[in-house]
Amino acid sequence: MTNPLLADWSTPFGLAPFSEISDDDFAPALDAALSAHKAQIDAIAENPDAPTFANVVEALETPCQPLEQVLSVFFSVAGADSNPGREALQRDFSPKLAAHFSTITANKALYARVKSVWEQRASLDLSDEQQRVLMLTHRGFVRGGAALEGADDTRIQEIKSRLATLGTNFTQNLLADEREWFMELSEEDLEGLPDFAVAAARAAGEEKGAKGPVVTLSRSIITPFLQFSPRRDLRKTAFAAWAARGANGGETDNRTIAAEILSLREERSKLLGYDTFAQYKLETEMAQTPEAVRGLLMDVWTPAKAQADADAEVLTQMMQADGINGPLEPWDWRYYSEKRRAVEHDLDEAELKPYLQLDRMIEASFDCATRLFGLEFKPLDVALYHPDCRAWEVTRGGDHVAVFIGDYFARGSKRSGAWCSAMRSQAKFPEVQSPIVINVCNFAKGSPALLSWDDARTLFHEFGHALHQMLSNVTYDSISGTSVARDFVELPSQLYEHWMEVPEVLQKFATHAETGAPMPDDLLKRVLGAATYDMGFQTVEYVASALVDLAFHDGPVPKDPMAKQAEVLEEIGMPSAIIMRHATPHFAHVFSGDGYSSGYYSYMWSEVMDADAFAAFEEAGDAFDPERAKALEEHILSTGGSVDPKILYTNFRGRLPGVDALLKGRGLAAG
Repeated sequence: MTNPLLADWSTPFGLAPFSEISDDDFAPALDAALSAHKAQIDAIAENPDAPTFANVVEALETPCQPLEQVLSVFFSVAGADSNPGREALQRDFSPKLAAHFSTITANKALYARVKSVWEQRASLDLSDEQQRVLMLTHRGFVRGGAALEGADDTRIQEIKSRLATLGTNFTQNLLADEREWFMELSEEDLEGLPDFAVAAARAAGEEKGAKGPVVTLSRSIITPFLQFSPRRDLRKTAFAAWAARGANGGETDNRTIAAEILSLREERSKLLGYDTFAQYKLETEMAQTPEAVRGLLMDVWTPAKAQADADAEVLTQMMQADGINGPLEPWDWRYYSEKRRAVEHDLDEAELKPYLQLDRMIEASFDCATRLFGLEFKPLDVALYHPDCRAWEVTRGGDHVAVFIGDYFARGSKRSGAWCSAMRSQAKFPEVQSPIVINVCNFAKGSPALLSWDDARTLFHEFGHALHQMLSNVTYDSISGTSVARDFVELPSQLYEHWMEVPEVLQKFATHAETGAPMPDDLLKRVLGAATYDMGFQTVEYVASALVDLAFHDGPVPKDPMAKQAEVLEEIGMPSAIIMRHATPHFAHVFSGDGYSSGYYSYMWSEVMDADAFAAFEEAGDAFDPERAKALEEHILSTGGSVDPKILYTNFRGRLPGVDALLKGRGLAAG
């Protein structure tokens, strides 16, 4: 029988035939797909004809369909619905894939042909997009080590393979720690928890096979527990487990893995002629230099720390009023902050959450896309990789645009966090290809499922990424959708979060789970009035993580990353009651792969732009201003990586932004 991963998919919209695929299909399919891709690459490298844009660059842009199909399916299920068999496959696949793609960039004959086209670029009469693709292709080969010779060439391939293995191990260790820990709760331990938190704890207990409710390390469960449980001892236990992920000793400890990753990254950057990994990594980003990144982060750190210090004094007084002496601890902050929010803004999560139903927030995100960009969403009845998944066909003016898949609920088989990926990217070469886009989140199940304010923002954030993929309108796959600079990729996602807070959106879609009544005007005003509440805490925990990431990669590699982490936090005066959002042993953004390494700052860099970009709609007097929406699609969402991001943003806004709008948006501006 034909392996379904290698067959032509005659399914609706070319979706993967998930119901026909078994885990046993992956390994033989990957081997066959890699062989097919190698043959394709060899044919390009060994082509006797003179190098041209068509027979080199466009030939490289031509997808290897078997490989595309295998990887799109495997990495979707490996991240969102893992099992021991898939984890073993991933450990096997990671070095194999790293070696395969390293062989491509190390192919001297292929690089010679790419270099030849690059050197004759001025005489080739290429379009702007083709020139961009040629530049990126050539740069990718050079940065991949194609110009290295002899021992240096061999060593960089070894480094890439080892980094792939270490990144997979880091991710799987973290997943194991998150999956295996839970704390059983008695009925008495549920005292003080709102109904939604109790329901989530009971559902988690059922999933874990426990006798009763449990607290897990899923953010959607542990965060409400830390906010509402009056039991300081239980909060401390749960928080300690949350903070210790990846640092519990034994086989799942990530500390030595992190040290080796940092060492190998430094060695790779030096082989390529850079003093530090940060210089290598940031060269292709909007920021370009470590100094620019550090400058932005410190511009934000100073007012954020001042706000957090002031807030800590208030929370300490509240704790002492409860008869607890001693310093405010990290497991106290969320509890007393929630109490303070209830007093100062007459607002608490338990009052708000019934108005934030998952299904209604999905409708809200779709409705905003309809009003801004004319997109329509129709549910699809198709087989997907997990029963929790659902799908929609996206159309505009009756024409097919994309397929959108949502996988929203937390489960033990899914890694933590939220992300967007394209199972198939938009392209026009060698033929028109519509995107298949997936959002993966980790919300607590319920009937109905209720979101926190942060959860709802996450939903809009990931859908902003999805729009970047779905509205892409470029020729080549390699520059499609979110294939942009790392510190630009978060602009569409963070910008889209702003529409969740538009009053008319909340008035329409924030309806009570039991009564169906819209959110009362008074509550709406209180919610929006508290939008920047506790922003000192949120900014400090984020910026601290970004500064540690930068310090790891901008200078001599630390022999002991944990000691370096402590040194950086001491230098910046990290408040004792706040910890990094992502401590080193569970900093998956940085250590599961190179994506956000030396680049965790990018959320803040993009926020500088998103705050300024939404101001364009505010200046127009309408969050759904048609002219601004058209410009956003034309200059940002449809262009992918076809143009330098600084040019794209300037085309949209007329100038590059400063940090002022960000500080104002976070409530950290002076005055």
